[in-house]
Amino acid sequence: MSKTSATNDPRSYRSMVKSGIRFLGQDVVLKSSVWSMCRVEVHGRERLDNVEEPFIVTSNHSSHLDASLILGALPRRLSRHVATGAAADYFFDKKLKALGTSLLFNAYPVERKGGRTHKGLTGRLLEAGIPLLIFPEGTRSRTGALGPFKPGVAALAISRGVPCIPMALVGAYAAWPYTRSLPPTNRPPIHVVIGHPLVALPDETAPEFADRLRRNIAELYNTTARAYSMPTLDDYARNVALKQAEDAEQFARDEQEEDEIQALRDTAPEDVPPAELDPDEPPRRRGGLLKRKSR
Repeated sequence: MSKTSATNDPRSYRSMVKSGIRFLGQDVVLKSSVWSMCRVEVHGRERLDNVEEPFIVTSNHSSHLDASLILGALPRRLSRHVATGAAADYFFDKKLKALGTSLLFNAYPVERKGGRTHKGLTGRLLEAGIPLLIFPEGTRSRTGALGPFKPGVAALAISRGVPCIPMALVGAYAAWPYTRSLPPTNRPPIHVVIGHPLVALPDETAPEFADRLRRNIAELYNTTARAYSMPTLDDYARNVALKQAEDAEQFARDEQEEDEIQALRDTAPEDVPPAELDPDEPPRRRGGLLKRKSR
């Protein structure tokens, strides 16, 4: 359960005072910092010309930079009231951290561990006309590969009749991945790609709409990555598959080695104590059985 006093009143997410603070924090501090430490290019902003509040921004999620990149790429008329869904158990577990997150990102707590303190807040924000930023994967990718999309975002869009704005963050994982604590220093390239707003089709279910959003974001990502000779989501997925295959092979080798050592112990002569078998000595065969020299 959240240990903070995060408000459940949707009106507070349109506060003019908080909006002014966010403008200073996001545009003056965060955006200038991120745009100076990385070479950021934004594509497709013209696709938002006819978008009005409320809406849901969805994107791949793999970097510490993601929320700042998205909010910095959106036109100010669309970004000023965007409320960012943030994990209640991480961003709202301490009051000082929660205050900073709330002021800087207009963040609201999302319960990931079954809590009910803020149950229904996401829907109430949309009903009050507040646009949202939600990462459908639910957490940052540890590998750069695109994870499955949870259907909750799609279900919200369907039930409240709002569009989803798909965005792809290309190069953000390479610039500042989950495993690295310090920000980049070599100005790596990042491309923020904005897609056409999507609405659910008639009779389209939440899982189907979520899958379509995922495919759209993957296409935006891979097309841009190939155009700029950067790793694609397919490349990251291939690396994951190769690593899993290597781990499986290593596990099989370890299992075989343990079986051979156990076979040596089971077949050792009674006059050779097991402790005298050197597990580091290569086994030799005698009479069809693996043996080790006694010391």
